[in-house]
Formats: sequence, C-alpha cells, structure tokens
Amino acid sequence: MKKFLVLFILMISVLGLTACSIRKEHEPKVVTFWTLQMGDFSDYMYKVIRTYEKEHPNVHIKWVDVPFSEGEKRTLAAVMTDNPPDLINLNPDFSALLAQKGTLEEIDEESVQDFNPEIINALKYNDKLYSIPWYATSAITIYNKELFQKSDIIRLPRTYRELASISEKVKANTGAYAFLPTITENDTMVKILNKYGISEAEDYPKAQKVFEMFKDLYQKDLIPPESITFTHREALEQYMAGKIVFFQGGANFLTMIKENAPSVYEQTDVMEQIKGPVGQNDFSVMNFVIPLRAKYKKEALDFCLYLTNEQNQLELAKMTNVIGTNTNVLKNSFYNDNSALEAKARSISAKQINRITPQLKQKRNQKEINTLVNTAVQSTLLNKDSTESVLSKLQKDLEALAE
Repeated sequence: MKKFLVLFILMISVLGLTACSIRKEHEPKVVTFWTLQMGDFSDYMYKVIRTYEKEHPNVHIKWVDVPFSEGEKRTLAAVMTDNPPDLINLNPDFSALLAQKGTLEEIDEESVQDFNPEIINALKYNDKLYSIPWYATSAITIYNKELFQKSDIIRLPRTYRELASISEKVKANTGAYAFLPTITENDTMVKILNKYGISEAEDYPKAQKVFEMFKDLYQKDLIPPESITFTHREALEQYMAGKIVFFQGGANFLTMIKENAPSVYEQTDVMEQIKGPVGQNDFSVMNFVIPLRAKYKKEALDFCLYLTNEQNQLELAKMTNVIGTNTNVLKNSFYNDNSALEAKARSISAKQINRITPQLKQKRNQKEINTLVNTAVQSTLLNKDSTESVLSKLQKDLEALAE
C-alpha cells in the first residue's frame, strides 16, 4: 500500500510538472520594448503592436514610453541588470557608448539589407553594427525670399564660404544678418568641420581657415554676438522676427514659423543645407538596440524589423516630418512631391540622406570632444588667443582624450 501511494504521488508530480511545462510553452514571450517620447503617436504604436501580435500569437509586446530626458539614465541602469528591456530606442551617440561598454548585442548585417547603406555604415562602431535605424532627419536651409531679394544678391549661397562672402552685402542692404550659426551648441561646429574633411585630432591644424572665417564674420558684426550662446530654437526666433535671412533646421520648423509668424512664412522658401567643400550632408537618426543580456533577443530583432519595415516607416513619416531609413521608403512618391512648401522640404531632406558620406563617426567621449571644439571656437571668436595657438592646444587636448 505504501509503495502504491509513493508511486501515485510521483506520478501526480510528473503529470503536474509536465502540465506546467506545456503551459509555459504556450504562454506568450513578453518582449519589453522602450521608446523615447512617442506618446503622441500611441494610436500608431498600438496599431503596429496589435498587428504584430496577431501575426505572432506566441509573442506579447510590452511597450514602455520613456521621457526623452530620462532615456539615457534609465537605459544605463537597465542594461547593467540581468533583466533589461529587449529592445530600446536611443540616439546613436549613446548607443555607441553602450557598444563601447560591451552591453549591446551585435546585429547581423544580413538582417538590415533593406535599409539605406550609408546610414547603416554611419551607425557602426568599430566596424560592427549594434543598432537598427528607425527614422532620420536632415536639416534644410529655410530662407526669407523678400529679404534675399532686398539684399540684391543674384545667386543663393550653397556653401559656408559663399554664405560668408555675401554676409556684408546682405546686412548693408537689408539690416538683417545673413545667418546666425549656433556654433557652440552641442555638435554644431564638429559637424561643420566634418564638411571640411576635418574629423580626427590630426586634422585640426587644417581647421584654421574655418575658424578664421567665423572669427572674421564675428568681429565685423556680420553674424550676431549671440552666435556663441544661442540654441537653434533661439535662432529660429530671430528668423521669425526677420532678423536673419537664412536658418538651418529640420522641416518641422516650418510648422512653427507658419503658426507663430504667418507673414514671415508667406515669404519663406527652402533649399538644400549649407555644405562645405566635401559636399556631404549632415543628418540625425534615431535607432534601436538590443541589450546583450536581453531575454528575447531573436523576437526583439524580429519585431524591430517589423516596426521599421517599408509600410510602417512610411506611415510614421506621413504623420510626422521624419525621413524614413528604409531604401524603398526613400524612393516613395511621398518624397518626390514639391507641390507645397512642407512637401518640398521633405523631398530635399530625403534626397540629402543619400549623400552623407563621409559621415561623422561617433567616438568615445564624443561629448567631451564637442566641448573642447566649442571652447576653442569661442576662444577664437573672442580673440582670446591666436587661431594657431588655439588649434594647437585643441589638437593636443583631443589626442590626450583619445588615449
């Protein structure tokens, strides 16, 4: 009797464990997915998630939208744990930092064949891919047609050198500045220098002509004194007040101009962003990463590729002013429409994405690099030291930072 009871209990235990195992096999895998401040597009996000879950009944997507200001702090804390999110929306700067720390899963390049190859190359860290692009922006030049006509200049400037050369005439004939370069804001100056083929520490002695160009404009009052303190939002306010002729920013700024300065909007047109001698365009991109310790890496990648496929990228683009990163999206007629100002801006931005080489590669300590460059250009403009000595010190500081 005792043996029978023991066998009966063992049999019940085995059946119970088998039942639990079967239940676990049929329970959906919960893929935790973080985005940065996408709450305004929750209807779109939930629609994509629901459709994906319907097609993949074994997967449940848990979406968490994180405030932009908390993204880096929360992500850094999460990836160091044993239970991080499976898929995280970040910017390339911070993604590169996490890749450097060895906390990200490497992405097989075969899985991203549908994306713009120049953007994919731009996202690589140490020639390895750790992120998948979602959407991009590429600044355009917004300008005041009425003020430009008053300046008595025939040809629109295409390069920084051309823009600098017309600045005196623009101010003399209109009373407005040609432009307000926010050259100490974040990586603005670093991006400008990249357009001159200057990106490594050893290249910086060649930056003398660029620094001298801005110094000359600043000291002759041909760019506003605020050029070394203002952000692009403050520069936009100057444009809307009719105080500058050319403003560089995303196509989304057209909506702000239309709402806040309708009379200026009526006189507004757009053209390609101002370039350097190399001829490439700068751009910004938002991407996804998969933490190395994520539980469902395969499912996270599959969902990410679904969210960023041609159909879903195009739908998001039509709701916003962002540029798709999928090659077929960039070829869509949506980006070939010049019927309205916003459509024209969108078309220019999309075309610029196809000419971003050589890209500005994010480096270790990129924020410190930006600070050193910004401090150097500010010192040059304020005439604290000679340009040669400023650049010599900058090169040494950058080389020390790289060690």
